[in-house]
Amino acid sequence: MQQLMRALAALWLAAFCATVLAQGRDLPDFTRLVEEQGGAVVNISTTQAVRRPTAGAVPQVPGMEDEEVLEFFRRFIPRQPGPGQGPGQGPGQGPGPGGRSESRSLGSGFVISADGYILTNAHVVEGADEINVKLTDKREFKAKVIGADKRTDVALIKIEGTGLPVVKFGDPANLKVGEWVVAIGSPFGFENTVTAGIVSAKGRSLPQENFVPFIQTDVAINPGNSGGPLFNMRGEVIGVNSQIYSRTGGFMGLSFAIPADVALDIQKQLREKGRVARGRIGVVIQEVTRDLATSFGLEKPRGALVNSVEKGSPADKAGVEATDIIIGYDGKPVDASSDLPRMVGSTRPGAQATLEVWRKGQTKKLNVTVGELQEDRVASRDTPKPKPQAEAPANRLGIVVTELSAEQKSQLKLGNGLVVTDVRPDAKAEVRKGDILLTLVHKGQHIELKSVEQFNKLLAGLDKNAVLTLQVRRGESMAFVTISGLTDKG
Repeated sequence: MQQLMRALAALWLAAFCATVLAQGRDLPDFTRLVEEQGGAVVNISTTQAVRRPTAGAVPQVPGMEDEEVLEFFRRFIPRQPGPGQGPGQGPGQGPGPGGRSESRSLGSGFVISADGYILTNAHVVEGADEINVKLTDKREFKAKVIGADKRTDVALIKIEGTGLPVVKFGDPANLKVGEWVVAIGSPFGFENTVTAGIVSAKGRSLPQENFVPFIQTDVAINPGNSGGPLFNMRGEVIGVNSQIYSRTGGFMGLSFAIPADVALDIQKQLREKGRVARGRIGVVIQEVTRDLATSFGLEKPRGALVNSVEKGSPADKAGVEATDIIIGYDGKPVDASSDLPRMVGSTRPGAQATLEVWRKGQTKKLNVTVGELQEDRVASRDTPKPKPQAEAPANRLGIVVTELSAEQKSQLKLGNGLVVTDVRPDAKAEVRKGDILLTLVHKGQHIELKSVEQFNKLLAGLDKNAVLTLQVRRGESMAFVTISGLTDKG
């Protein structure tokens, strides 16, 4: 019996070792990729003249005014070490002529044409007075900026070289979550550092980044990797490393890259025109939640809910209305509200596009001529404050409303609406005093709110567990507020 047990144990051990060896043979080998593509990756250093602080002044570090900045997505450019400093330890600055000093920073990039065009991040070269590019063969060049686009964080620079090694590009659309990827760059100034990991997610939307469907990876990216390439296992560039999520300032397993197709489109426009032209249609949108989908009669949450339409905009001319849900753009589904800005932004101004909208329980197709996105504008007009009203009982939402006066309707250019004059502590609706309620949406029905009596009667007729949505105007903004459940009927 003992001999049998020993024999079985030996067989199990042999099988286990064979499995381990087989798995070891299946692990990826990055050596050939690095040998073939590493030469096209460059180190970028920039110099920017900065004024030295006056005596007694408290030095201000950009980005450090608000401690919360350290807690969110950050772009990193490490400073070259000065005397007595190691890589990444702090800014290297020395006195310059005229009481000025020079700040040197590091980043990465990669050659996309043999005559010296290089892709990198816009934040790597932003504000630079001088850009130096160093190749793996130790040759160094001065570079000039052809163009930079802050919205996508892509920059195109040029050096005077010939016969340079270049990368080859792949299609990010074919990239699969879980696939191995490799980054090459200069973290903390350590040139041609190779790190590897897997694709964690695709199509990520980041705060304040509406035009890039980021590739998320767990590849170790650190200050200095910015602008470097992200390769697939075929040695093709499928992304440009741009951002990390960190609470410490270093790598924490969340890295984000700009898809290669987005970067290539941007660099093409920068090379041809020196700027990027983006489409716009003139709508303010919000995400469609499950409760909103229920209120509007959609079978599932999808699309972009239109809060408001800019007067005279392409969307206005096409017949788009507030409360429409845009579920398709130019034949492609709009699964989330974040999809629409990218789709519209990538459309050339002047082009024709088709919008598929969900309106009052039915789909409708509209043709729109896409306009051009201009610089952000800030609204300067506030909503007139409602006049004091007599005390009134709250309705089933826990709020008190009054009708707009003729003067308010004229000032606001509204034909109807109710002003919120009081919000009780147990209110079911997340509204504020001064908000204007325009429309109630329930089970796909859109009802304009014209009087207090009509509104309260509508609420009285709803079930206690009803899900409804209010279209709310607050200042110059529009929003949809969803309410799940009402108070008991009084």
